[in-house]
Amino acid sequence: MYLKNLQLHHFRNYDNQSIDFSPSTNVLIGENAQGKTNLLESIYVLAMTRSHRTSNDKELIEFSKDAAQVSGTIQRNLGPLKLELDIGKNGKKAKANHIEKARLSEYLGQMNVILFAPEDLALVKGSPTVRRRFIDMEFGQISPKYLHDLTQYRSILKQRNRYLKQLQVKEASDKLYLEVLSEQLAAVGGSIISQRINFLTELEKYAQKLHAGITQGNENLTFKYECVVKNVVSLTELEISQSLMNLYEKNQQKEIFQGTTLYGPHRDDVKFLVNDKNVQVYGSQGQQRTTALSVKLAEIDLMKSQTNEYPILLLDDVLSELDGARQTHLLKTIQDKVQTFLTTPALSDVARNLIKEPKIFYISKGKVTTDSSLRTQVFYPTKQKKTH
Repeated sequence: MYLKNLQLHHFRNYDNQSIDFSPSTNVLIGENAQGKTNLLESIYVLAMTRSHRTSNDKELIEFSKDAAQVSGTIQRNLGPLKLELDIGKNGKKAKANHIEKARLSEYLGQMNVILFAPEDLALVKGSPTVRRRFIDMEFGQISPKYLHDLTQYRSILKQRNRYLKQLQVKEASDKLYLEVLSEQLAAVGGSIISQRINFLTELEKYAQKLHAGITQGNENLTFKYECVVKNVVSLTELEISQSLMNLYEKNQQKEIFQGTTLYGPHRDDVKFLVNDKNVQVYGSQGQQRTTALSVKLAEIDLMKSQTNEYPILLLDDVLSELDGARQTHLLKTIQDKVQTFLTTPALSDVARNLIKEPKIFYISKGKVTTDSSLRTQVFYPTKQKKTH
């Protein structure tokens, strides 16, 4: 899978822009605040219908404009597919091959992307919320069932939390509806946890291989899914659901007192172990970065195995956060495999030596050019003579 072209209309600082891309490596070069990350963001938004930088869609619309549009054509194994996303101040509309989707969830999965930005290094040392978001966003792209279950779970969870707060001031006879919501939440929650474990088991296989390569076989990376349900990895989906229901029944008064749901996949976490030690706690910064890199790169092969298509890789100024050895491993891993978009103020020596025939885009003030006269300056800059 690769993105053939992109059209932006009133998106961020882009008024009207049409760009044709290379199916291999596309390098977006520009100074800060010129629009290179906005361009990368637009590709992510086209795939995911939401931004990775803001939850406020109004920020995606060019100042003083009422709406924005991002569209493009992707090439898949089955042929080309036109995607369109209209972003208004009152909502979004998504189309695939000019047919509008009734729900945005029906649109997701048409175009798979993996984003790797400096903040993704917090995947390892960040909060459980960061890791849950990672799981939900990545697995939701490749499994319509997981995305459906997740949407349903969030809806029931919202209702249940609202009702728990109401029960703080209601009579005990009003608890019947709570039991109904608990049964529904436990059923969907068991499905989500079971799917997460299956996905993480597959992701772990690819990450272990990548991690061993980076560390020259000196470190072994494993995942541990942390859940309030004991021995959850060995349980069936039905057993997990029953365990959750037992927790809801046993702790009903506690949840009513606190006015919130205390158990379920919205509270779970995943731990990364290097040589059987929790890398979040005991790992060096280098080990944490290697783990994050291994996990993110493992997504490429996982998505390929699940969808039979390689995803599109978005690297937002991530090379500057990695040392030469990790840059080398990243670039060698993706070489000749996935379409890559890479933003940077300037390419490092490692990148210049490893990236084969990239298509270079120069970005300034929301304008994109491929002026070839600038290529030599970026790839092989003239050495400045020292002055005394």
